[in-house]
This record gives sequence, C-alpha cells and structure tokens, in this order.
Amino acid sequence: MKVQLLTYTPQPERVVAAAAKLCYSNSSIDDLLAGLTPQKSQEFVEMLSQMGHESPTEHVSFTFAIEGVSRALLAQITRHRLASYSVQSQRYVRLDEFSYVAPPEVEKDPESKAAFEQAMQQEAEHYRKIANVLKQAHIKNFMQQGKDEKTATRLAEKKAIEDARFVLPNACDTKMIVTMNARSLNNFFRHRCCNRAQWEIRQLADEMLRLVSNVAPSLFLHSGPGCVSGACPEGKMSCGSVTEMREKYAALKAECKKED
Repeated sequence: MKVQLLTYTPQPERVVAAAAKLCYSNSSIDDLLAGLTPQKSQEFVEMLSQMGHESPTEHVSFTFAIEGVSRALLAQITRHRLASYSVQSQRYVRLDEFSYVAPPEVEKDPESKAAFEQAMQQEAEHYRKIANVLKQAHIKNFMQQGKDEKTATRLAEKKAIEDARFVLPNACDTKMIVTMNARSLNNFFRHRCCNRAQWEIRQLADEMLRLVSNVAPSLFLHSGPGCVSGACPEGKMSCGSVTEMREKYAALKAECKKED
C-alpha cells in the first residue's frame, strides 16, 4: 500500500476558523482574516472540536493518491459518499498479469498462501483466455462491418476486456485518487480506524490520518475511532481495547508533531 497526500486547502485551520467566526460576527472578511494568526486559528479550531461544531470543517479538503490496495477495499471506501473518487478502470486497462493484495492471515499460513497464489494464477489465466477469445471474435465482427484491421483490433480489445474483467478477484489491486473534506474525513476515521474495521481499510485510514495530522494537527486532534474522543460506540460489539486504542492514536499524533 502506498498513500500520498497530493494537495489540500492552503492554511486549512485558518479557513475553518474564519468560516466559523463569520457565523457570529459582523466584521468584514478581511478583518476576520487579519486577526487569525496561526496560533489563534489553532485555538479556535480546537474550541470548535470540543463544541462538536463540525460544519465549518467542510470548507477544507484533502486529496490522496492511493495504490496497492484491493478491489475489496474499493468497495468499502466508496461507501463514504461525501467524497470524490477517480479509480483505475478495469474496462480500459488490460490486466493480463495483475498484482494482488494477500491478507496477512493468508500470508502467514504456508498452505493458505500456496492455495491463494495458485488461485490468483488461475484467475489470470482465465482472464487472458477469455479476453483473447473474445477479442478474436470481435475483430472478425468489426471487420465484417467494414472496419479496417487496425480499427477493428483497437475496438475489439476494449470490448473484450470489459467482459473478461468479470473473472478478476477482489484481491486484484487498484489505484485511485480520493478527495474528502475534513468533516467527511473525520467520519471516515471514526468508522475505519476502529479495531472492528477490516484490516486493509484500517491500515489505509491510519496512514491517511497520519498524513493530515502533519499538515492540520488541530483539525484532527480528536480524530480516530469513536473511542478516542468518547465512549466506544460499538456497544456489545466493542473490541474491549479502549485504553490501548487511545494510546495508539495519541502516539500517532505525537509522532506527527515530531515530524513537523
């Protein structure tokens, strides 16, 4: 897995502080901004967090480049609907030798790992065979319609792989660009940093949190699973590790401060 923070709203904490102060002030925007030093912005954002006033955080966004993750993760992350996604297409990109993500539990068991790798090889073979068979049939059809061979081959390739992709596994890796505003990110962290989240998206959420904490620490001061800033929201389904989770995310943010 590789995660990069590509870009984000400049001076995010100042923007959030200005948006919040504007709601309760008759000052001009220029006057509001003039009084918002980095220290004042940080203090105001931390106060907003303590109050639970989240709507001003929608004015700043963060864009991530993510690769080396599975299509299984893609199905989960796109459930977070207040976000923008651009994903490598299996319809336009041929994947004869696709990379894949293996679960840690599979990796550490030799028998499971061998069976998993064999399954991936077989799926790749099935994909190539289906794509090639379909491509030849489509070339013939397009040429019968009057297309020249070069055009027929190009059209046939796309038409073949958009059907062959149906045999590709959830383990098949993908890459994407994801943009979320700070409020949506905090919602994402509450759900996906939780111990009960699936291991891969939890790993992704932790890395995304680390990246944004480096550039906007006050905005994400209380971010993480729900138990970081309050009682565990999982009820009877709690992992029972509230203390450990709070220590984990306190250490993550402390490490970000050192890097900064």
